[in-house]
Amino acid sequence: MSDPNQAQDELAGTEQPFVQHLVELRDRLIKAVIAIAVCTAVLALYPGPAALYDLLAAPLVATLPAGSKLIATSVISPFMVPLKIMLMTGFLIALPVVLFQVWAFVAPGLYSHEKKLVLPLVVSSTLLFFIGVAFCYYFVFGRVFAFIQSFAPTSITAAPDIEEYLGFVMTMFLAFGIAFEVPIAVVVLARLNIVSVEKLRAFRGYFVVLAFVIAAIVTPPDVVSQLALAIPMCLLYEVGIWAAQIFIKHTQAPEDQDPKSGSDGAKT
Repeated sequence: MSDPNQAQDELAGTEQPFVQHLVELRDRLIKAVIAIAVCTAVLALYPGPAALYDLLAAPLVATLPAGSKLIATSVISPFMVPLKIMLMTGFLIALPVVLFQVWAFVAPGLYSHEKKLVLPLVVSSTLLFFIGVAFCYYFVFGRVFAFIQSFAPTSITAAPDIEEYLGFVMTMFLAFGIAFEVPIAVVVLARLNIVSVEKLRAFRGYFVVLAFVIAAIVTPPDVVSQLALAIPMCLLYEVGIWAAQIFIKHTQAPEDQDPKSGSDGAKT
């Protein structure tokens, strides 16, 4: 007959690591939330929600006729829209801290060669997303809005709604941010042996067509924004193929690099 105390000890031994992981996960989440809250509080003090919206609307306002402004068709829009922008901006500023907490939580369970793969991908994907958003704001918006306004009849006064403008901006930011992640997707597919580098090269022509189709779907129906999204995607696809060869070479498991070394791939 088994000893109840022994069974309890065995059960406790298996639960304790799980509880420790939950405690660590809670602490990581709290730190991430605190980082977001601090960044949002600083933005609330300076420059403030209204100034953030003015900054976001600057590319559109610059192309409107003199004296034209954006309008609010809802009673609470002048309060809620700037508040949403402030919260999203606070999250983006705190994103490096959030990702660091995620990395610190999962890193102890990874092998050394896995760390060489995951950490560069996390950092590079974050930078590429920010670069895509910045490219959209500083390069695409001004040209797209000017192109659209050039077709507006003189009998029409443009007065965009602030909520619709926010939705348009967020869609464009997300589209360009994700589009700039093409090299990461290519590297992951090649590194996981889902698709070989040779097949990625052979798919190059099809990807060009795919990039223009995606650009036509997610961007406004104008040539400027479609080209501004499709061309960088094609260039980044080439960057991804080049980067995939480097990652495959430097992130192989020890047993793949030297089968005779007897390495057991111990975690660090």
